[in-house]
Amino acid sequence: MKTKFVSLLAILLGLIIIIFPIMGVIGVSSLIGLSVLLMSIYLLVIGVTIIDYNTSGAILDLILGIVLLLLSICLIFNPALLGFLTEISLYLAGIMLIIVAVASLINNRNSRYGFYIGIAGIVLGLLYIIIGTYLSNPIILGTLIGIWLVVSGILKLMDR
Repeated sequence: MKTKFVSLLAILLGLIIIIFPIMGVIGVSSLIGLSVLLMSIYLLVIGVTIIDYNTSGAILDLILGIVLLLLSICLIFNPALLGFLTEISLYLAGIMLIIVAVASLINNRNSRYGFYIGIAGIVLGLLYIIIGTYLSNPIILGTLIGIWLVVSGILKLMDR
């Protein structure tokens, strides 16, 4: 039941991230902050659900979730911070996506599709960094995080 809930949550959060950039009403800082916020919610939920059988992975997910939560709050409520962290935040979000993917590889090593979830996160994290370097379009960057969440949710649902 927990796995199904987490899978559906990942799909829902991913779709929200993919839909929000299309609306175009949120500023760059808020959009990146929202994407990171939804990823942190996902990590916090995963950390709580796997704590029974994978303590080290749960602690890693909880720490990453808290760090991303703080970063997202700073980006959402302090738009001036984006001016200071623009270059760093693009790389930081991509690096965090890669770190989350590696944690997913570690946490899901016994599942059938866990490897693919981790690899998808690493590839999308690298794409995030590359696209962020040359394009810095928040719509595309937010969509990449959304795609990873949707792919992760679908693969977790298939891994029953």
